[in-house]
Amino acid sequence: MTLTLARLQALDEADPLAAFRAEFRLPEGVVYLDGNSLGPLPCATAARIAAVVEQEWGGGLIRSWNDAGWIDLPGRLGDEIGSLLGAPPDSVLVADSTSVNLFKLLAAALTLRPGRTVILTETGNFPTDLYVAEGLVQHLGARHVVRRCAPDALVSALGPDVAVLMLTHVNYRTGAMHDMAALTAAAHRTGTLVLWDLAHSAGAVPVDLAAADVDFAVGCGYKFLNGGPGAPAFLHVAPRLQAEMRYPLTGWLGHADPFGFDEGFRPAAGIGRAAVGTPSILGMAALQVGVGIASRAPMPAVRAKSLLQSGLLMDLVAQECPDLELELVTPRDPARRGSQVSLRHPHAWPVMQALVANGVIGDFRSPDILRFGITPLTLRHADLWRAVAVLRRVLQGGEWRQEQYQARRPVT
Repeated sequence: MTLTLARLQALDEADPLAAFRAEFRLPEGVVYLDGNSLGPLPCATAARIAAVVEQEWGGGLIRSWNDAGWIDLPGRLGDEIGSLLGAPPDSVLVADSTSVNLFKLLAAALTLRPGRTVILTETGNFPTDLYVAEGLVQHLGARHVVRRCAPDALVSALGPDVAVLMLTHVNYRTGAMHDMAALTAAAHRTGTLVLWDLAHSAGAVPVDLAAADVDFAVGCGYKFLNGGPGAPAFLHVAPRLQAEMRYPLTGWLGHADPFGFDEGFRPAAGIGRAAVGTPSILGMAALQVGVGIASRAPMPAVRAKSLLQSGLLMDLVAQECPDLELELVTPRDPARRGSQVSLRHPHAWPVMQALVANGVIGDFRSPDILRFGITPLTLRHADLWRAVAVLRRVLQGGEWRQEQYQARRPVT
């Protein structure tokens, strides 16, 4: 069936999530397809930050650590995020960055498997996750190694020397999604712990950490959770492992009695021992707004719209842009894709710059990927029609060849 603008507009009229778009500030004339890299600004965030600054900080001063509940915010917000991820209460903490949390959990996982020396991951994993793992094993010495294998060889690569399997649930470049439950179960059968990076999953695709019996997880707050640039990250530790965790960073807020000011470290009970330093209250206040919106959006409806829109985008590209050197790299199988569509093009960088200049904002991933995020709470079906129309015009007319689109910028 040929896709038409009228059909997409009809889908918008029937969209059960349509009202959520009004909760975000989106510039007129822009199709935003980069919410998987930086979520748009919730309308309520500015007022929330202003209240924290003027009332809690300005008026309450240091009293707000108690009176406004600042000191408990990492755990309370962690529970809110945990409810989106099927995590038990008191198993998610908001703290630090994704990379720092990854380092903490990988190091702790290795101590739980002292006779094993391998961190297993896949080729094509998110580079910073690989960098963190490599930095950790270099710090530990020659005994430990990071081993990479193809995604389809992960199960066969598991063995008695693998301490932890470290994977990103949804691949940042292709949008391919792993079967979390199956891979976790396979790892557990070999005695291997599993750490999942949920940066491109939280708030976008169904996740059930408890049902999958996941050991550890990390994720960021600035993509589908709409917490703002550099928003605090989160980590998850299964309750059955919390008492055994020995973290490489032991700061005062992970102490059993932070304000006892003991000279020696005594770990706090439960997930609290994963805390290190003083939390960023302004960052957490912004994140709380985004998480609150995500918590009100029923995940079955979010996932259904995401799959519909990603499928429509794939079909529109095939219909409107044949013979324009575009290659789909995101899986067509709905069970295997996250909430993005990635296309390969030999001149992806200047093509994306031309799209952005024409009000269609996606991003580029090296070496040749045009990446388009699907954010169901803000993206209209008719937006897909405009995005593909601009893509066709940019490619057919050769606009991307213009000099101003060739120079690389620091952020891609």
